[in-house]
Amino acid sequence: LNAQHFYIAGAFRNVPLVQQIAGQLNDAGATQTFDWTQAQPNADLATLKDIAQMEQRGITSCDFLVFVFPGGKGANIEFGIATALQKPIFIFDTTDTVNNIAETTTFYQMDHVQKYRGTVGGFVNFIANNMLL
Repeated sequence: LNAQHFYIAGAFRNVPLVQQIAGQLNDAGATQTFDWTQAQPNADLATLKDIAQMEQRGITSCDFLVFVFPGGKGANIEFGIATALQKPIFIFDTTDTVNNIAETTTFYQMDHVQKYRGTVGGFVNFIANNMLL
């Protein structure tokens, strides 16, 4: 994953998992474009606006987006931005529901979206194999 840039979307309830995945991607030679896990979830509105702008720049400048599923409202917006920009998206499905017809959404089935259920190490290898690196 050398010289690849990634953005990782998720929910504050999954920060340890988000950080673990980011750490392994960084160890594999990729670079995180913005780490929102360092932001305060109860920040004031002005700070939230600044964070949103940094998140958008992070998505715009990434080569691929990682989505720890399920994510919060912001993560789904980040997924949408990455989709509009035609970025490859890798979903780490923590609940085994992304492929459940009653639980999923049409957008998770698009060609630029790759879904994975398993270990963090396996997920990082899955990303590396799909990015053809």
